[in-house]
Amino acid sequence: MKVLKFPLARICIWFILGLLASYYLSPSPFFVLILLGGLLIFFGISYYFSKKNLEQKRYFGILTYSIFFLIGVSTQSLHNKRFSENHYVNKFKTEKNYFVGATLIEKLKSSDFNERYVAEITSLDSLKTKGKILFNIKKDSLNQKLEIGSKMLYYGEIYSHRKPHNPNQFDYGKYLENKSIYGQIYADASDLKVNSHLDKNVWYYASAFRNRIISNLEKSGFAKDELNVVIALILGQQQDVSPEILKDYQLAGAVHILSVSGLHVGCIMIAIGFLLKPLPKTKFGELLKLFIIIAFLWLFALVAGFSPAVTRSVVMFTFIAIGEYSNRKTNIFHTLIASMFFILLFEPSFIFDVGFQLSYCALFFIVWLKPIFDKIWMPENKILKYIWGILSVSFAAQIGAFPLSVYYFHQFPGLFFVTNLMVLPLLGVILALGVFVMIWAFFTTVPVFLAKILEYSIWFLNKIINWVASFESFIFQDISFNWQMLVTCYLVIFAFAIWILKPDFKKLALALVTLIIFQITYFGTEYLNQKQEEFIVFNAKRSTLISERKGENIVLYTRDSLTEATMNFAVKPYLVGNFASISKIKKVSNLNYFDKNKILIVDSLSVFPKNVNPDILVLTQSPKLNLERILQFSKPKMIVADASNYKTYAIRWKETCEKEKIPFHSTVEKGFYKLSKEN
Repeated sequence: MKVLKFPLARICIWFILGLLASYYLSPSPFFVLILLGGLLIFFGISYYFSKKNLEQKRYFGILTYSIFFLIGVSTQSLHNKRFSENHYVNKFKTEKNYFVGATLIEKLKSSDFNERYVAEITSLDSLKTKGKILFNIKKDSLNQKLEIGSKMLYYGEIYSHRKPHNPNQFDYGKYLENKSIYGQIYADASDLKVNSHLDKNVWYYASAFRNRIISNLEKSGFAKDELNVVIALILGQQQDVSPEILKDYQLAGAVHILSVSGLHVGCIMIAIGFLLKPLPKTKFGELLKLFIIIAFLWLFALVAGFSPAVTRSVVMFTFIAIGEYSNRKTNIFHTLIASMFFILLFEPSFIFDVGFQLSYCALFFIVWLKPIFDKIWMPENKILKYIWGILSVSFAAQIGAFPLSVYYFHQFPGLFFVTNLMVLPLLGVILALGVFVMIWAFFTTVPVFLAKILEYSIWFLNKIINWVASFESFIFQDISFNWQMLVTCYLVIFAFAIWILKPDFKKLALALVTLIIFQITYFGTEYLNQKQEEFIVFNAKRSTLISERKGENIVLYTRDSLTEATMNFAVKPYLVGNFASISKIKKVSNLNYFDKNKILIVDSLSVFPKNVNPDILVLTQSPKLNLERILQFSKPKMIVADASNYKTYAIRWKETCEKEKIPFHSTVEKGFYKLSKEN
């Protein structure tokens, strides 16, 4: 691949490897900086001798890559807020109350019970601290909407992120940590004292800008659902898009439309360039044009909340604008790599953002594979050429994003090309009109006829998406896909693309070898799963759910009918993560055996058979029993209480177990309980 011949590409690869090494190994920043300083001195000496001899030694290149590897390590280490002495994560302890001073900086999508905000902590018990935290405020307790920039004082407990409470579930705590949010607060509005004076920082003005636009659009009679989609399309704020509409976009393979990205930023750059055409084409005029374009791009990024996709697009188009000003032909691969390096240098956590990964993969494959598709067929008819252009871009993007999409979301929209073919022509019109309407709405109320044109356009767009999403047989869901398959799948894609680009026997052989490696990975995973056996007590709210897995077959034990919510929340992630399926669903039996362990399950009937000395005692449905007496004569190895028990009962049982020195596991507190056996 020619792109790997670019020095910047190789440098960026080693820089990213450094970021990943630092993330997983967490080295001391002081040690890394000392090592980096030593290498820089050695690099200077090597450069001097290399220049003097007019010959570049091999060790000079190795040293260069080592330096950028350590720059990646140090960048990740220095951005890890846990190493800062003033960060609140180094000050607080769980199960203790604090006076917390904080300022709201971002509004997130609400949950069923809470309004959620990201806040910057300013003080902890009168000590100056810093760091981002997640505020969860009960909806019923809020009498007024909190503004971004609100300064609050809260007294209560700070909670660390909880691990997933069921196997193979999405780790939301890890997701927040990758965004430098290390704790959460759960509060009633009555627990908060809100200062009447706002902290008018950049986040406040960005929020005020959006709120002014939204307010004027509401005054124009914009329908709520369509307004929320417009705000997502133009301003990058998806918080208020209804779950039904969002699901339709996901199933139709069009969720990227709601994420402001290169398409939106490119349209804005073209529109601004068109408006600035009257400027004189002098050196000063071109410089002024460049300054205005870049200023508008970064203002847009601020208003859109600096999401990874927006930041990537704005940085990339900034490089393109600078290249156009300097009259230099920009190589799109250079621009992509430079923008990635620049972004990760200042915000290394973006490397773990799914949107960031998907956007760069999709864009890279569009740039790389689009010329290959054009060589395969390029129709002369303008209409066919336009349709083929949309299809080839869609296929290139999906080929690049497919492995990541299946790995993270375990689904694939089979009609993505139909969606893009129908939506993209309409989307261009909507974006142009939307940007115009948004600018108008910033200054005053939008004329009703103009608002209605945009509203009906969005309504029609939603109908198309809903129609495509209705073909459920073309939506492939619950696809099992692990990281080993992800890596080998990309190897297959790269190998076959290289062979198609310049076909010869060696490249075909290499492509076939990668295909065999992928098959080995898949069947190897299947083989390892066949050898595994597990017994799991799930954390299913107010119900009892137990499973026994032998290879790919799972037997579910439950007392009640399995609801769709429980299935989606607790069971499906486990099935997908283990390449398994449900073979049977049975009623919970009181006595079970697993790997030489006798497991007794006691429910609300409180029946504890005599002469049964269980190794593991599982308590469900709040049984009324004298646990202390049972522990004294049966001596089980472990007591497990699931989420169907009363909270007060679980607390009392825990105290009893501590007194008798027998391990106690509450699924509400610690998550699922698992016994494993590997043949």
